[in-house]
Amino acid sequence: MPILILLLLAGGLGTFTIKNLYYICQPNEVLIFAGSTRKMGSRKVGYRLVKGGSSIRTPLLEKVMKMNLTNMIIELKVSNAYSKGGIPLHVDGVANIKIAGEEPTIHNAIERLLGKPRKEIEKMAKETLEGNLRGVLASLTPEQVNEDKTAFAKSLLDEAEEDLEKLGLVLDTLQIQNISDDVRYLDSIGRKQQADLQRDARIAEAEAKAESAIQTAENQKITAVRRLERDIGISQAAAEQRTQDALTMRAAVVAEAEAEIAASLARIQADVPVQQERIKQIMEQLKADVIAPAEAECKRAIAQAKGNASTIIEEGKAQAEGTRSLAESWLTAGDSARDIFLLQKLEVLLKTLTATVPDVGVQNVTVIDTQSGNLATQAAAFMTQLKQTSGVDLAGAINRVGGPKFDDSTPAVLSEDSSVMDN
Repeated sequence: MPILILLLLAGGLGTFTIKNLYYICQPNEVLIFAGSTRKMGSRKVGYRLVKGGSSIRTPLLEKVMKMNLTNMIIELKVSNAYSKGGIPLHVDGVANIKIAGEEPTIHNAIERLLGKPRKEIEKMAKETLEGNLRGVLASLTPEQVNEDKTAFAKSLLDEAEEDLEKLGLVLDTLQIQNISDDVRYLDSIGRKQQADLQRDARIAEAEAKAESAIQTAENQKITAVRRLERDIGISQAAAEQRTQDALTMRAAVVAEAEAEIAASLARIQADVPVQQERIKQIMEQLKADVIAPAEAECKRAIAQAKGNASTIIEEGKAQAEGTRSLAESWLTAGDSARDIFLLQKLEVLLKTLTATVPDVGVQNVTVIDTQSGNLATQAAAFMTQLKQTSGVDLAGAINRVGGPKFDDSTPAVLSEDSSVMDN
């Protein structure tokens, strides 16, 4: 039981401590624990600061106070503030101010602003800024104030920064919204400035037009030159292209001709074996169609000629044998046999001779008395007359045949195998 009571007491004490003694500082505020003495630098202060964290208050010895660090918007409005040159001006502006959160300025804020309401702090800051604004306006001419509001605001910041730092305040931004005057001095300055601006604008416009015209002419010149260069480049490229095309075409034509020649040569070379085979075929065909038949015909003709020669030889032998037998018979018979044979052949011979003799003029007529003399004498007389009248030498023809020799005074006796040739 005592342990439980002790635990309950400890839990209650812890809850009391957390609720009443433990403080958490928000990011936009500063906690001041007053009551304890500290040494900061060369001086002693009776408080300690907590910013952006947490701490526990010492019971009965410390008191906790908060200081808000958020911005305060202050509207500035200054009337009849005399500028340099005696011109009263009206200035409207807006400033953003906050309590300093960094050392050492925060100590000034704790000493001068701790415990005061924000309205009173804003009033103090406004009066301070307006006083500084009047001081800055007194050092500037209306032209300077009106022409460069940014420089004017910077001068005001530089002037008010030291005074605000003494109060523990920080000026974040300052914007000058409007500057005016009751005597319309700024309006006249504005009109003059406007006239100057119009003059400068016209001069600038004229200069811009002149520069534009010059630039346009220059651009046109550059464009024309570049166009000419482009045309020249195009012409050169076209000429080079044509040259290249001609060279390519020449090479292509040469290659094509070489290809055609090579193809023809290849075809010819490929056709050579074919032609050789064809020649062989034609030769074989010639052998089969011409040579073989010719050789066969030649062999047949030779055989036939040999057969004919054999026949002729045999016939000649038979005729020679017959002639020899006839000659032997004539030799046996004597002169009467020759006369008988001649008379047998004379009629046929005379018909043959007279058929071949053309009509001739008779110069001499020989009359033979058939009653006197023998037959041989009559034949000799006939042969003489025939030779004189027609030029046919019957005796010479009989002698050339190979029979018995005759002359003009010898009676002609012909064998059966003799023949008479007409000269």
